[in-house]
Amino acid sequence: MAGHSHWAGIKHKKGRADKQRSNIFSKLSREITVAAKLGDKNPDMNARLRSAIQTARSANMPKENIKRAIDKSSTNINENFENLRYEGFGPDKIAVIVETLTDNKNRTASNIRTIFQKNGGTLGAQGSASHNFSQVGVIKIDKKEISDEKIFELAIDAGADECISNGDFHEIHCDKNKIYNVKKKLENTIKNFISTEIEWLTINNVDVSQDKTETVTQLLETLEEEDDVQNVYTNFKIRKNK
Repeated sequence: MAGHSHWAGIKHKKGRADKQRSNIFSKLSREITVAAKLGDKNPDMNARLRSAIQTARSANMPKENIKRAIDKSSTNINENFENLRYEGFGPDKIAVIVETLTDNKNRTASNIRTIFQKNGGTLGAQGSASHNFSQVGVIKIDKKEISDEKIFELAIDAGADECISNGDFHEIHCDKNKIYNVKKKLENTIKNFISTEIEWLTINNVDVSQDKTETVTQLLETLEEEDDVQNVYTNFKIRKNK
C-alpha cells in the first residue's frame, strides 16, 4: 500500500488556526469558482463542483462563501485559471510535488522557485520527483456516516481498490480515472464526504535527520501558504536519532 504524503494531512498544528482557515477558504473558493466555470453551475450535474462544495462544507466554510465562489464564475469571465504541477527536492533530497491553480503561471513559477531556494531545496523538471509517488483517487468519509464493516463492502462494490479505516474517517482508494464513478455509486448510500481528490501517495519514503526536520517543515509550510498552491505532497519521514 502506498503511504500518506499529503502535507496538509500529516503536518503538525502550530497555533495559526485563523490564518490557516483563511488560507484554506481562499483555496477552496478558487477551486469552486474554476469547477463552476468549466462545467454546469448545478452541482448535481457537475461532479467536480459537487466534490469541491462537499470539501468546503467539511471544512466549515460558510454557505455565503460557497455561493459567492459559484457566482464569481459568471462575473469574472476573462479570468482564466489553469492547473500546473511543480516538482522539486528539499533537504536530504526529499521529493516534493506542488499542485497549483493559477491565473499567472510566470508569477507562480517564480514564487515556487524562490520558496525552494530560500529553504534549502531545488526546483526540478517535470517527472524528476513524481516517480517516487503513485497517483490515486482518494475519497474520505467521516466515520459517523457509516461503520467499518459496511463501508468496506460498499467501497468494493462501488469499484474501489482499497478501503482503510483511520482514526476519524474512512479512506477509499481507487483508480484516478474512476474516482467520480466510484463516488457516484457511494452517494446512493452516503450523503456527506470529507473530500474527493486525486492524490500523490508515496512509493519510496526518505528518512530525514531530526536536525533537518525544522528546515523541511519550513519549506513545506511556506509552499502550502503560497496563494496559488492547492496541494503539497512529500515523501519525507523523520529519522529517529540513535
